[in-house]
Amino acid sequence: MFEVSVTQEFAAAHQLPDYQGQCSNIHGHTWKVRVSVGSDCLNASGMVMDFRDLKAALLTILDRYDHSFINEIPPFDHLSPTAENIAQVIYIELKTSYPDYNFKAVKVWESNSSCATYWED
Repeated sequence: MFEVSVTQEFAAAHQLPDYQGQCSNIHGHTWKVRVSVGSDCLNASGMVMDFRDLKAALLTILDRYDHSFINEIPPFDHLSPTAENIAQVIYIELKTSYPDYNFKAVKVWESNSSCATYWED
């Protein structure tokens, strides 16, 4: 089995309205997102997926959130913008947009020491 990953960052603010604590206030992060794609075979070019294509696919999604207040962007206008939910939303969007690829996981960091990962079995 092969796996390739790309990592990109975006800066954005959010707040967790149903959270009891400081994160219920508006605050920002430089989010880091890693997307991994797997395959048991390689394409004719010897790749799982071209890194450039994977990076472009991820950036298409992240550009929507960059320098924004995530709570105002669907689906986070009604879904709490936790790292877990952000990872799931990105995963589902990638899987839906690129059905020929086996997306393994999306990992979202709020800080260097705190991250959440979403994957499907």
